[in-house]
Amino acid sequence: MLLAIDIGNTSTVLGVFDGERLLCCWRLATERDRTADEYGILCRNLFSLWNLDRNRIEAIVVSSVVPPVNARIREMSRQYFELAPFFVDPAAQDLIPVRYQPVTDVGADRIVNAVAAVELYGKPAIVLDLGTATTFDVISPQGDYLGGVIAPGLGISAEALFTRAARLPRVEIRRPENVIGASTVESMQSGLFYGYLSLVTGLLSLIRRQLPAATVIATGGYADSLCPELSDLHHFDPNLTLKGLRIFYDRCFRKGAKSG
Repeated sequence: MLLAIDIGNTSTVLGVFDGERLLCCWRLATERDRTADEYGILCRNLFSLWNLDRNRIEAIVVSSVVPPVNARIREMSRQYFELAPFFVDPAAQDLIPVRYQPVTDVGADRIVNAVAAVELYGKPAIVLDLGTATTFDVISPQGDYLGGVIAPGLGISAEALFTRAARLPRVEIRRPENVIGASTVESMQSGLFYGYLSLVTGLLSLIRRQLPAATVIATGGYADSLCPELSDLHHFDPNLTLKGLRIFYDRCFRKGAKSG
């Protein structure tokens, strides 16, 4: 079995694969001060709840955009699984040509998503990842990673309203029944939801002018709330990154590449 770990700025997602089948996955808060033992105890408890034998884990593959956490994941992997984890490095992979400059600036999760999109849904493609930041990753008809767009995420936008405007409360992010809010809370929810929906649909429209045949795949923590409103969306895959990590392991690491 394979343990795949995606370390994002807000959430860390773990998934266990048996071959190509995703058995289970869990979403944890990313905490930069969490120790290797705390990660290990969390993994041990999650495996126990799902009646999984952690001794059956043969490899661990990781994508991370939070460097301070990496050393603790390495230590946890060695202490609790007796394995050295494989870290995805966009600059050292050969699964997809990267036209982004410099290559070292592109997040590992974005490359992992692009590889999964091409493998599972074809090319050209646009990956819409609605997470801490909202990213649009664009893959050409030739299968090259071209780059994309980075915008503040929906959660960041909501938090900015609360922290920067003295009289505005923190609100639940959800679709209000009416665009015209009848209260401060409803007005904020309308601005966040419909305003963000307009940002996403507008950027998708502009990108599709250059790649009209592109398949659009959505993923990320906020995708399930916005996806029903996206008419240009072809696929919603909440586990796209985990699937991409499994593909990376099978193609790059299984054959004996050095772990990190």
